[in-house]
Amino acid sequence: MSADPRPGSANGLERIRFLILDMDGVLWRGDTPAPGLAAFFQTLERLRIEAILATNNASKTVLDYVAKLAGFGVAIRPERILTSGVATAGALASRYVRGSKVFVVGEPALAEVLAEHGFDILDPEAPLDVATREPAAFVVAAIHRQVRYHHLAAAALHINAGAAFYATNPDPSVPHELGTLPGAGAIQAALVAATGIQPVVVGKPGPLLFEEALRRLGAPVEATAMVGDRLETDIAGGQGAGLRTILLLSGVTSADALRTNGIVPDFVFADISELATVLARAHGL
Repeated sequence: MSADPRPGSANGLERIRFLILDMDGVLWRGDTPAPGLAAFFQTLERLRIEAILATNNASKTVLDYVAKLAGFGVAIRPERILTSGVATAGALASRYVRGSKVFVVGEPALAEVLAEHGFDILDPEAPLDVATREPAAFVVAAIHRQVRYHHLAAAALHINAGAAFYATNPDPSVPHELGTLPGAGAIQAALVAATGIQPVVVGKPGPLLFEEALRRLGAPVEATAMVGDRLETDIAGGQGAGLRTILLLSGVTSADALRTNGIVPDFVFADISELATVLARAHGL
C-alpha cells in the first residue's frame, strides 16, 4: 500500500491531476446532495484537477445527470458524465450488428441509449411465448424500480432460449436517504437463479468504464485516482485499472466494513468535503 489509509492522510495526493468520481454515495444519497458539493467542484477548478463522473447506475441518461447536478449548483458538460448504460451500449455495439434484438430488464434510460446505438428493443410486456418463438440476441439487466415477475420471466426465457446475458453492473445495493436499497445485482441474482447463467458485467469493477473514462480525460494512469464509496466495485476496479484509489465513508462502506475487508484503498476520507480540504493542502492551497 502506497499511502496511509487513515482519514486525513495526504501523502501522494499532490501527484493527482485527474479524478474519476462515482456519484451515488459520493456526490449524493438519493436526491440529497452531499454537504459541500458545489464547493468541492470549485476546489477542483481552483486546483486545475479535471474530473469525469462515472457511475454504475444505468437508470438515468447523461442529460438527467447534467440536470440533477445543475439543480445542486454544479455545471458539468455531458461528455464528462459516463454511465454504465452508455458503456454497455458502446461495448455491445462493437460486438453485435445494428438491428439486433435486445430484451431489457431496466429503466427507460437504458433502453433509450441501446436504441440510440441501433438495437431493436423488444416489448417487455409482450406475451411470454414470444421469448421462446423469437429469442433476443442478448438480454441486458440493470436496476429496475418498476420490475415485475413478467419481466424477469421473459428475460429468463430469452436467456434459456440462447440469448447472451449482459449486466450493466454488479452492485447488489444502492445508498438512499432511507437506507440501503436493492440494486442492479439484486435483479441479476434473480435471473442467475432462474437460468444458471452468469452475466457478462460491463460496469465497475470491470475495465471498460475505467478505460473509457481515462480516454475521455486524456489522463495518464499514474496521475489519476478513482473516488468511490464501494470497495468491491469502485476501489477494486480502480486498483485493477492501475489507479490510485480514494474511499469515501459517505456511502455504503462503513469504517467497520473497511477494517474487515481485504480490499485496501490508498486513501480514506469521510466525505467530499474532507477530500477537498486534503487535496487543497496537498496541492499547496
